[in-house]
Amino acid sequence: MNATSTRRIDIAQAQADHAREILRREWLITNGLGGYGSGTISGMVARRYHGLLIAALPAPFGRVVMLNHLAEHLRLPDGRGVLIGGEEPGAQEHFVREFRIEDGLPIWTYEAEGYLIEKRLLLIHGQNTLHVTYRLLSGHGCARLELRPSVHFRQHEHAVSEPLETGYTLLIHERRYEVSSAALPHALRLFVHDESACFTHEGGRRREIHYPTEADRGYPSRGVLWSPGTFSIELLPNRPVTLVASTEEWASVLALDPDAALAADLARRQRLIAAAAPGVQAAPASELVLAADQFIITPAGRLEDAARARAAGDEVRTVIAGYHWFTDWGRDTMISLEGLTLTTGRHQEAGWILRTFAHYIRDGLIPNFFPDGKCAGLYHTADATLWFFHALDRYLDVTHDRGTLELLLPKLVDIAGHHLRGTHFGIGVDPADGLLRQGEEGYQLTWMDAKVDGWVVTPRRGKAVEINALWYNALRLLAGWLREERGEEAAQPFAEHARRARDSFNRRFWSEERGHLLDVVDGEGGDDPALRPNQIFAIALRHPVLDEARWPAVLEKVRAELLTPVGLRTLARGHPDFQPRYFGDLRARDAAYHQGTVWAWLIGPFIDAWLKVHPDDRAGARRFLEGLIAHLDHGGIGSISEVFDAEEPFTPRACIAQAWSVAEVLRCWAKTAEPLR
Repeated sequence: MNATSTRRIDIAQAQADHAREILRREWLITNGLGGYGSGTISGMVARRYHGLLIAALPAPFGRVVMLNHLAEHLRLPDGRGVLIGGEEPGAQEHFVREFRIEDGLPIWTYEAEGYLIEKRLLLIHGQNTLHVTYRLLSGHGCARLELRPSVHFRQHEHAVSEPLETGYTLLIHERRYEVSSAALPHALRLFVHDESACFTHEGGRRREIHYPTEADRGYPSRGVLWSPGTFSIELLPNRPVTLVASTEEWASVLALDPDAALAADLARRQRLIAAAAPGVQAAPASELVLAADQFIITPAGRLEDAARARAAGDEVRTVIAGYHWFTDWGRDTMISLEGLTLTTGRHQEAGWILRTFAHYIRDGLIPNFFPDGKCAGLYHTADATLWFFHALDRYLDVTHDRGTLELLLPKLVDIAGHHLRGTHFGIGVDPADGLLRQGEEGYQLTWMDAKVDGWVVTPRRGKAVEINALWYNALRLLAGWLREERGEEAAQPFAEHARRARDSFNRRFWSEERGHLLDVVDGEGGDDPALRPNQIFAIALRHPVLDEARWPAVLEKVRAELLTPVGLRTLARGHPDFQPRYFGDLRARDAAYHQGTVWAWLIGPFIDAWLKVHPDDRAGARRFLEGLIAHLDHGGIGSISEVFDAEEPFTPRACIAQAWSVAEVLRCWAKTAEPLR
């Protein structure tokens, strides 16, 4: 093993109020299938998505909470019991002395009554199998660890108030334990790697708990858990004990002992770092390499996709857009592809992802997203398909994979043809000016896609600025690829469409009065002059649609009005619709989602634009990442949140780990690194 990558949170040294805030921060581990484990440092459950094992099961089940919680009592030699970890709020917080993420894995240190105990979690890659390992670091006298597992089998997005399954059963056979229910054909299998462990069957205990974050978000916040009983394990120095929880068959559950499983996992993580670009192999960027790995998955349950891909010599890969609740989204995948796979040296997987999504092209569109537990995608997006061109361009730039280009080129021509003629959701080129318009009542088609109860918050129907920047870029890329592969005659029509779109763009979108680009032209209410970050793509993409003479003015306007330490605001503060906080129930949050709320991923295109205007200021561009690197201690520790409040202190919100946030920071860290001598 090479040097260990560690992010350490010393809770014992924190002041009381700060320690309570730290203990409510969250951790995340994943298994490469879309399954995960997550919770707060303290062990208190706060969300419907918190649990030690959220398994990724085949369709139609999707991601299911299988092991919700694990209460941890230390039984002292005098018979007293101390709750050191678990789901009870407040009671155990002062026993957590340290939390750290070591090579991407969460580790706790507990101190109680003179005993120092370490806990480590591991989700085995490619399995729905969890290892919870305890190690006695110091202490005198015989103590026992009592572990009480609790369950509420439900799909992870379902409300915690969903009625508890009445048919839970426990089967026991030679230290192997299976919890099952009539509603789910997958059992939770439990095993303790310690022959001294014993189990007390308590007939199935029920208790109600409170989920405070669900209450804050306006959702049902009280739920019932069921527990089969308690494991009791003797704690001895130099003899770690491991509880295994899994939905796999017993042969897989017991195939690796805990030491071998951990060694294999750490070796895999070290290989990931070693394969990455040289500029991201040292901390803190190496932490982001491991964070990036959490989003690249083999989707569980898409058996037809897997069979088709393997027949062609491929494997199925996709990208989880964010944890906890997102699945794989086309837009997020294509924006994230460079940072997640190319910066990290995972070129083969990048090709698999591109070819996987290419299979799903329908009527000139790639899917917007795949619902959890489903095999078919939904297509209501105007930009994901255009980002596909960008992702392919970045892939070809690194790999020079002409075979994939030749395979996909007919599909790309078909996409352009559908956009020129017009396709679903009002997506099509206006023959009057060559600009791409989009919009259909009730649909949110751009990346600013908040919708609640039929209310599309930022419909942006018409000709949106970033859609046309992407359209021009796609036309230029397609013309270039056709020129290389088939000659000038094949390229010329698309080059002409690009020229016309560029002329119209610069005539229609530039506002001399405001010194920046309009956000939408020919919208439902006319032209929209709102100052938003979408205009940065007119500079940032490989083929910028905006006249170069206007780059400095646009960049400065975005810097002055939208730039924060953690990304770009989605709306300038002077706008009447500006919302300073992303908080409250779903309607309140969606009203703020793209109305000022800061998005971390936007720092990527901002840095791209900055370096086009200031090509020698690599150090200055690197400084724009400092706030997001500092954020690794907050939110989902070791990862980067989806969004932040629009005003100080820029509180992290929404997903605790977002693919394009991690991808763009990682990509730009590599881009702003000093060249190797």
